[in-house]
Amino acid sequence: MSTSGLIQTFMQIRPALQRFLIARGASPAEAEDILQEASLRLSTDKAGPVAEPRAYLYKMASNQFLLHRRTEQRRTRREEDWVDSNSGAAREVDPDPSAEERLIHREQLAILRAALAGLPERTRSIFMRFRVEGEPQKQIAQALGISVSAVEKHLTRAYGAIAATKLLLDGDYALPRHLRQTGGRDGH
Repeated sequence: MSTSGLIQTFMQIRPALQRFLIARGASPAEAEDILQEASLRLSTDKAGPVAEPRAYLYKMASNQFLLHRRTEQRRTRREEDWVDSNSGAAREVDPDPSAEERLIHREQLAILRAALAGLPERTRSIFMRFRVEGEPQKQIAQALGISVSAVEKHLTRAYGAIAATKLLLDGDYALPRHLRQTGGRDGH
């Protein structure tokens, strides 16, 4: 199966993958983060031929879950070790994010909202109905008089825009090469 077929299969079984992750102990928000990361990997990494796409995607989600948990545990341990080594008093943990973290999150949210605002109205509407309102893809398709496949294509476009924005926010990557710039001298 090609990468585009793998992405299409991912979109079809995404709700089942989310339930799978939640059953493994992920919170709904954590499951969503993991699936977003998996979606990003699918859209940016080159996958070889995949004979069993569903099994491949479940294994990918499971691996992402384990990686996410290990990363969180390391971060927590590192922060606790730093606090222990730099203070003599008993540790007092503030569960609220710092002012700097809140500012960064607000800025990132504004950038993400701008990316979503740049999408075609129908794509943005489908994304919001599916992701924010939790409306099933089939119901969205019926309401708009389009196929479920068309809904999946709109969602793939929205996830692609989010993935590209996430890459920019992370600052670790340049824009993926498959994104085209418009307005150049040769029209590319």
